[in-house]
Amino acid sequence: MLDLRPNCECCDKDLPASSNDAMICSFECTFCSTCVSTLLNNICPNCGGNFVPRPIRPRNKLERHPPSTKRVLSPCKAR
Repeated sequence: MLDLRPNCECCDKDLPASSNDAMICSFECTFCSTCVSTLLNNICPNCGGNFVPRPIRPRNKLERHPPSTKRVLSPCKAR
């Protein structure tokens, strides 16, 4: 099950579980769409993979399967 991390690892923007702005790689590294397109050129700085939009977990599933509260931050450099 996806962690649904709460923030962009690059700029620390909040990315709640309902956000359409969250992008993930196959290892669930999480970034906002702005950082993915402007700084990262769609390449994950952690694993080298590409990004896809993070799915939105249905609201009725969030209580039993809540999103992660652990914030990950490793500011990115422009590529």
